[in-house]
Amino acid sequence: MKQSLQLRTSQHLALTPQLQQSIRLLQLSTLELHQEIEQILGDNPLLERLDDPLDHSVRLLADGAINNAPAPGEAPPAPGQQAEGEGSAPAEGEGAEGGAVDGDRPDNDWSEGSGASSGSSSSSDDEDGRPQLEACAITLREHLMEQVRETLLSTRDRALAELVIDALDDNGYLEEPLDDIHARLPEELEVDLDELRCALAMVQSMDPVGVGARSAAECLALQIRRMPGVPMVTRRMALKIVEGYLTWFAQREYSKLKKALDCDDEDLREVQAVVRQCNPHPGAAFASNVSDYVVPDVIVRRAKNGWAVTLNQDVMPRLRVNSLYATMLKQGRSESQMGAQMQEAKWLIKNMRQRFDTILRVAEAIVERQRNFFSHGAVAMRPLVLREIADTLGLHESTISRVTTQKYMLTPHGMFELKYFFGSHVATEAGGEASSTAIRALIAQLTGAEDPKNPLSDSKIAEMLGEQGMVIARRTVAKYREALKIPPVSLRKAL
Repeated sequence: MKQSLQLRTSQHLALTPQLQQSIRLLQLSTLELHQEIEQILGDNPLLERLDDPLDHSVRLLADGAINNAPAPGEAPPAPGQQAEGEGSAPAEGEGAEGGAVDGDRPDNDWSEGSGASSGSSSSSDDEDGRPQLEACAITLREHLMEQVRETLLSTRDRALAELVIDALDDNGYLEEPLDDIHARLPEELEVDLDELRCALAMVQSMDPVGVGARSAAECLALQIRRMPGVPMVTRRMALKIVEGYLTWFAQREYSKLKKALDCDDEDLREVQAVVRQCNPHPGAAFASNVSDYVVPDVIVRRAKNGWAVTLNQDVMPRLRVNSLYATMLKQGRSESQMGAQMQEAKWLIKNMRQRFDTILRVAEAIVERQRNFFSHGAVAMRPLVLREIADTLGLHESTISRVTTQKYMLTPHGMFELKYFFGSHVATEAGGEASSTAIRALIAQLTGAEDPKNPLSDSKIAEMLGEQGMVIARRTVAKYREALKIPPVSLRKAL
């Protein structure tokens, strides 16, 4: 078979680097977007940010002197050089020799904040306006070790108590058996198991009450024994319940408990009040849980003729091309590599503008279709799918999915992810449709207004929803109830 060359023409779809960057920026969250921008700013000297977070901070010169404001006409550093001030930015009004920043920055930030200026007056209180640093949170181990050091124990007993403390988990429980801890100790130490039990008893007597417990029942029992103001009869019954009938008590099997303990409803109510004062996780108070705050991308406010949707200006980075390097490129005095960096900077600015325009368009389309939600709450939510918004805006469903992922909207009813406004539909008897979000809101209302002594079952809730024209099965009610983290009927029953 002879070899030959053939020329064919064909068409195929290719993703340009600009389109790839646009898609990537669209699917990033606000936090990820700012991290991406900071990385790009470090790689591309032709791109500068006008809303520098360090714009209002004190700047230090190379010799350590304070520089409150950049000198007029000061040019930005050339590529590869470090600026004189950490986080400094060129001042506005420099023309082609520097980039512009907001011109309303105070010139005396340092003197006014710390009172270093000779003409500034000291404050009447002890605070001098400088930011206060947050103290490190004390851990459970440090809290217990401090109590151990205050005791009059011998060195050996302190070491055993520290060994038990090191074996505690974040909730304050000793999950590892004492026999296993004893087996790991070297034989030459000659530690007896009874010594470990004494060390555990010492730890269990410390604050917080209930620490060092080996089970939930033991944790509750430790707290009940040290709880002040509890009658002796109630205390004994509470100890008997948590040590022998805790499963029945958790499942609210009140009839079995009354028969086993030979008591009435009033006794159980008193015991229940005592147990509810206990903390099943005594060490959780020392856990360093840092709250993550969500910043909205769009804000919805009530207007005269409906609802107004605006972008959150605080999350919109202000970028531009450095005017000095742009002039050098026009005059042909720059390297050829800077031409590619100039094009990348322009692409990024254009794609950033397109990203926020797309988010605003999608948010406006959502608000237009969910007007009843903003006026009456979640019970008025209507069914909505991605295709409906995509067809309205002339975009693809994948684009709408990227826009609504990890983007948040601040409304009069709270903060919601844009995906919250999309949901499946449930048929009604009148031939219409009801949103699953609205049904979940109705279930929450029904269970919140129920009689605690006679709570509503899933079948009863389905029947009540059917009376309102919503055809829904009992298992669907159970699924929505579990999604709302509402306990079953047996756990919602009260005495």
